[in-house]
Amino acid sequence: MQRQHDRKASKNKDQFPEQEKQSRINHSKRSVGRHEVWSWTTATKESLCFMWQKVKVQLMLSMSFLAAVFWYCRRLYSFLAQLLKWWSNYLQRKLIRNLSVLTEVDLLGYSAREWKGETKQAKHMREAYEELFWSCHIKYLRLVRRDNYSAVRAVLFQIFSQGIPFPSWMKERDILKLPEKLLYSQGCNWIQQYSFGPERYTGPNAFGKLRKCMEALKTNWAEISATKDHEKRGNMCNTLFSDESKEHKLYEAIKFIMLYEVVEAYEQIKNREEPVHNLFSLLFARDTSSDPLSFMMNHLNSIGDSICLDQVELFLLGYVLEVKIRVYRLHRFNTEEFQVNYPDEYRREWNEISLLTEDDHYYHIPLFRT
Repeated sequence: MQRQHDRKASKNKDQFPEQEKQSRINHSKRSVGRHEVWSWTTATKESLCFMWQKVKVQLMLSMSFLAAVFWYCRRLYSFLAQLLKWWSNYLQRKLIRNLSVLTEVDLLGYSAREWKGETKQAKHMREAYEELFWSCHIKYLRLVRRDNYSAVRAVLFQIFSQGIPFPSWMKERDILKLPEKLLYSQGCNWIQQYSFGPERYTGPNAFGKLRKCMEALKTNWAEISATKDHEKRGNMCNTLFSDESKEHKLYEAIKFIMLYEVVEAYEQIKNREEPVHNLFSLLFARDTSSDPLSFMMNHLNSIGDSICLDQVELFLLGYVLEVKIRVYRLHRFNTEEFQVNYPDEYRREWNEISLLTEDDHYYHIPLFRT
């Protein structure tokens, strides 16, 4: 029995190493599998980390670049905005400084600023302004540059800004030929003594300069009167009346047209032809303007330089331009001469423009509001 027990034990002992060996093999396989899985996972993680590092660097560079571009664009935009603002203010200041007819101002506000104090004259002028405000419905005022072209400027600016067309007689004649007609057809060689306001030019080139003035008047008048849009026409007037050299050409052309009409009326009176307007009787009755030459030498040549238009010249200006000029003369307040029309005889179809003056020397443009 003992021998039988030993054989069983020997048999079992032989079986255990075999099982242990198989177990070790299985464990080794499982270890190799786990190691392969771990190696693959680790490699994948390392690859992803490496790729992320590269992408991260690129993203950081891109973000830095975009931030720099944004900062630069912002600074550039700020600089351009400041530059544009400065340029706009510069042009506006230059335009306002050069503009000979300023933008509208409140009438009573202007009166209070200009006529302070309790003197008799200050009270009188404030009362006159209040009368314009309440009775004449004049609420605003456009100030006109105070020089010796003041009256002509105020009249012509309103003609242009309102789009008033050429007078009827200008439509029938070419105004460019008026200097030529006076010089050659009517033998007025003395027009070479014509003086161009503050320029004080006289000489053989007067004829050529007059023609350029007439061209400037005809071109600008035709262009502005053909513009139907009120705002656009106003901008054109502001541009034109901020250029002194162009302005002066217009005024000298108007002066020469006045001279032409005086010559025409003088010839009609001398030849006893059709009757002329009574304003010419007033003009030729003056010792200083008894004929066209004396009128030019003693009056017309100095307009724009040392004198402005007087009452007789205002009559003539309204007549040649075919407009009724209503003038509010504040220094004549409470008299019959407070409101005066130039000329006093006019046709019904003529357009009406208004002027305001404190001294019959400088004129401004009143604006009506109801």
